[in-house]
Amino acid sequence: MRLTTSRLHLRPVITSDADDLFRIYGDPATNTFNPAGPYPDIDYARDVLARWLKHWEDYGFGNWAISLNDDPKRLIGFGGLNIRSYANTTINNLGYRFSAESWGRGLATEFANHAVSYGFGELKLPDISAVVRADHLASQKVLTNSGLRYVRDIQDVTNAPASMLFTLTHAEWDKKSE
Repeated sequence: MRLTTSRLHLRPVITSDADDLFRIYGDPATNTFNPAGPYPDIDYARDVLARWLKHWEDYGFGNWAISLNDDPKRLIGFGGLNIRSYANTTINNLGYRFSAESWGRGLATEFANHAVSYGFGELKLPDISAVVRADHLASQKVLTNSGLRYVRDIQDVTNAPASMLFTLTHAEWDKKSE
């Protein structure tokens, strides 16, 4: 299954994406707002990728490898929808991370809008949420532009300030889509 937006090419992750996953998630710049910091090594990236592949196997959806339509072999990010638990709260999580060289072009918003439409239109999810750090204003803007709204703080990382939980329900999305 391959999906496209006006500029983005999305496909489910595959085992051979580990090097690109480590390149993007191991970059300190892409982890500025992540209390856990960058991925420590390629083996960690392989373990994460294995969990992502298992999620696809278990639920039929998950994270995509993201590239530009004009260069589909060069991955610029990863993102998707997956079932996650934060602080004893289980959500249909919208997550994404783009390489630093692709920032500032509206690609995260384009991706998030597509993921929300896919989650409600194709997957029929009852709601979609995202967890973002309070100081990550760019990501908050992406979520707001995709229709999600701040609902409450959530303690998701031990010994770190609370994050912000953003949510959009299917009913709210239906109203906005009319």
